[in-house]
Amino acid sequence: MDLTGVGRTLAEQSGVISRRQVLGRGGSDTFIETRLRRREWAIVHRGIYVDHTGEPRWQQRAWAAVLFYWPAALSHESSLEVHRIRTSGDHQAVIHVAVDQKRRVRAIEGVRVHRVTNLSAMVQPNRSPARVRLEHSLIDVASTTARDEKAIAVLADACQSGRTTPARLLDDLADRPRLKRRRLLVEVLEDVAEGAYSVLEHRYLTRVERPHGLPHAKRQRRVRPGRSAAYRDVEYLGLGCVVELDGRLGHEERLDQWNDMDRDIDSVVGGDITMRLGWRHVLDPCRTAIAVGRLLAARGWTGQLGPCSKRCPVHEKGDLPAPRPGRTPLFTRPDGLSA
Repeated sequence: MDLTGVGRTLAEQSGVISRRQVLGRGGSDTFIETRLRRREWAIVHRGIYVDHTGEPRWQQRAWAAVLFYWPAALSHESSLEVHRIRTSGDHQAVIHVAVDQKRRVRAIEGVRVHRVTNLSAMVQPNRSPARVRLEHSLIDVASTTARDEKAIAVLADACQSGRTTPARLLDDLADRPRLKRRRLLVEVLEDVAEGAYSVLEHRYLTRVERPHGLPHAKRQRRVRPGRSAAYRDVEYLGLGCVVELDGRLGHEERLDQWNDMDRDIDSVVGGDITMRLGWRHVLDPCRTAIAVGRLLAARGWTGQLGPCSKRCPVHEKGDLPAPRPGRTPLFTRPDGLSA
């Protein structure tokens, strides 16, 4: 029997091994029973063992699920976990695995099985444990999550961190025409490609700016007002107006607040004005559109604010002050709006 090979397999698989692998190394059921009797190993699932007693770690549970359903691969939130992309919620409670559509498998506690077509084409078999490709896993999670906000966050965060790109995700979506929530995901990825990198930024774009006829802004523009570079969330070029979108998380620490103030001062010194908006503002999109429109009009915007619906408080003529005499936009878009 190849004891060295058994030990190597255990080391490579976070201390988890299958009966099939033991037999493949020349072992026997008697060898396995001896390890269990001595409490050197413990049963995770039928035919799957871990080299210690006590509660298995998440990585060991993941290995055990893949080995139990082999050939299989981690999918959905479990795939993102091993790709080192975290999602909100209790993402470790259930192990998600993908198996071929034609297989008939039995359920085991703590594991959710997804039967998929053409499994081999979407799996990275050379990774340990085997997992579904990153882009496919991101789309899977975004299309099955209960809330649109989480779907947006999953895709935007992965792109913002540089782990993937909107183009790669759109390529994956192109091969999945019947996917749930596909239209929303395509729209989100097109917005992310434009620079809307967070849920809050996407909501501002789709619920405040576009529906109310505000001018098209530049997003995530890199500037260097001081010693270090910075990125502006939303910038209305030519009007000297910047909108910074501060979500509930990420701008609560004192250092972040000081950095925000420094950036705002740099903007003022450079001739720009900054409006900071949070979730409370974006969740009241009509009122926020009026406020942003008034500011842009005061900075020289000559466009027309419009209502997003019949109940929108923005009237056809808009609720904007006239531009200050003598101030004109630095440049104008072909449609007549200041850019």
